[in-house]
Amino acid sequence: MHRTHLQPRAAGIALASTLISLAWPASADELHDLQAQVEDLSKKVAELEKTPSTREPAVTAGATKGSFKLPNSDTSVTLGGYVKLDAIYSDKSAGVNSTGDQEYEAGSVPVGPAAGNNERNQIKLHARQSRFFLKTSTPSSVGDLGTYLEFDLFGASGNESVSNSHGLRVRHAYGTIGHLLAGQTWTTFSDPAAYPETLDFGGPAGQIFSRQAQIRWTDQFNGGQWSVALENPESVVSLPDGTAFRADDDRVPDIAGNLKWDTPLGQYSVAGLLRQIRVDSASSPASRTEKWGYGVGVNGVIPFGTKDDVRLSLYQGNALGRYTVGFFTDGILDAAGDVTLPKQWLAAVSYRHYWSSTVRSTLALSTIHANNGPGTAGVVNKEAESAHLNVIWSPVSQANLGIEYLHARRQTTDGLSGSLNRLQASAQYLF
Repeated sequence: MHRTHLQPRAAGIALASTLISLAWPASADELHDLQAQVEDLSKKVAELEKTPSTREPAVTAGATKGSFKLPNSDTSVTLGGYVKLDAIYSDKSAGVNSTGDQEYEAGSVPVGPAAGNNERNQIKLHARQSRFFLKTSTPSSVGDLGTYLEFDLFGASGNESVSNSHGLRVRHAYGTIGHLLAGQTWTTFSDPAAYPETLDFGGPAGQIFSRQAQIRWTDQFNGGQWSVALENPESVVSLPDGTAFRADDDRVPDIAGNLKWDTPLGQYSVAGLLRQIRVDSASSPASRTEKWGYGVGVNGVIPFGTKDDVRLSLYQGNALGRYTVGFFTDGILDAAGDVTLPKQWLAAVSYRHYWSSTVRSTLALSTIHANNGPGTAGVVNKEAESAHLNVIWSPVSQANLGIEYLHARRQTTDGLSGSLNRLQASAQYLF
């Protein structure tokens, strides 16, 4: 508690009273009464100085690093995020109004003999990766109650001729209490710790990447933790003409699980996924338009030397589908209305090296493949590869300045292929 500083006030009162007595003509009795009043007032001020103030500070430090508490609250609040500018040169454009020119999307690489001929050597500058988050933590009888909200600017696009305005997009919105998580966050089928550090926002072609609503239970075991979740389903199938069709006929949530553990040789995880791919088609019986699919994967973050690390991911299954950032659909719908689930697999490996305490580089290589069956439309994606190489300088802990080269390739079922070369410079400032 803080004491109220009244001593200067008491001195001021005494001085003012003395000056009044000198300047104001008065009788001896009046002067005596005035001096008595001043002495009484001085005693009251002295008593107030000895009494602790009951006022609470406006803001106090929270229970977690960088957090604060509001008056009369047990909730610790943390605000943060960053501002990031990306300047991107691409030898081919992904197409008009495509976010593929602002982040790498494996499925947006042009294919064919005239791929990207209409837009070559394109420059893009944007700040859409900038983000903001709000996190809270409140103690309770069953464990801390936490909430987390995070937004970036990859929502609806504005024009690039005047305002360059972009809408907010929800990345994460979830709460936790004890072992239970409810809300939107990374799918339990992924392991973000194994993602390589790239300046490009999209990341490598060969990775599992999804954020969606879910109910997740997490518990500990000796050396690690396990999680199981029911997550939002969405069946996306390729029609006979190759068009991606969102069925929106799902009746069973996706079931995802994850085992993570730490060892002296690194951090590892094993993930599993079980899904029902369903299309309610009037042209065929429902029994022919729903099938169960699966996915399994392993991830690792392996320390190398004092600060370097190797990160790896390997997944396979017949229902990876939309979990591959939309590169694969979940199933192939043939002319008879039957759904087939092609076998798919992906792999990614990266090495991050620290040249000094402030300069580091990452080399990331990845690939993704599907064995599409006969009758699949030629425009459906079959495989892709990508390679990222960057240098990042952090002059202070909350700033990253870097440059990155990306080479990528895509091939469709009909054998058409195309490549992309991209150079990107970024400036990121964290708060």
